[in-house]
Amino acid sequence: MIAKALVSSLCFLAVLCHGLESQQPGTATAKGWDPMHFHKPKDADLRSSLTPLQYDVTQHEATERPFHNEYWDNHRAGIYVDVVSGEPLFTSLDKFDSRTGWPSFTKPLEPANVRQKTDHKLYMTRTEVRSAHGDSHLGHVFDDGPPPTGLRYCINSAALRFIPVERLAEEGYAEYLPLFQAAAKN
Repeated sequence: MIAKALVSSLCFLAVLCHGLESQQPGTATAKGWDPMHFHKPKDADLRSSLTPLQYDVTQHEATERPFHNEYWDNHRAGIYVDVVSGEPLFTSLDKFDSRTGWPSFTKPLEPANVRQKTDHKLYMTRTEVRSAHGDSHLGHVFDDGPPPTGLRYCINSAALRFIPVERLAEEGYAEYLPLFQAAAKN
């Protein structure tokens, strides 16, 4: 009980620190994640909150069909978070058209939220990309991307939830607004 009150108080302070005085305390937690602590929900919760495709992709390393997924051709400004944990993963500022039919990014938004793992499936060695806190399978990273990194993070839309820039503050991700404000000035 005391721990829950402490977490609630910390969440409220985090909201105030981010200049979101108008947001109600606990809003982010009501959405299914706590901005102070990203974690993987229980399997039963995942099965009830995710679509079958989202569950298969994130929990069983499935791959969705190219060109027939939600974000491969999304050109809106915003961030992409893990559909399982809500941890920030990628931004539209680093998204590019790889002509593969999947959303592709040159780099993670928060490198600490993305981890890599060697994948020997399909009789070849690839580098799997997983979310650090939700342990979701996201896709793979390849070294055939554009500058400045030369990397192509080829990600399944089913592993992502897109948050448009105009909803960042409301959804608890206001700290990323300056990225888009700086991009608009350039």
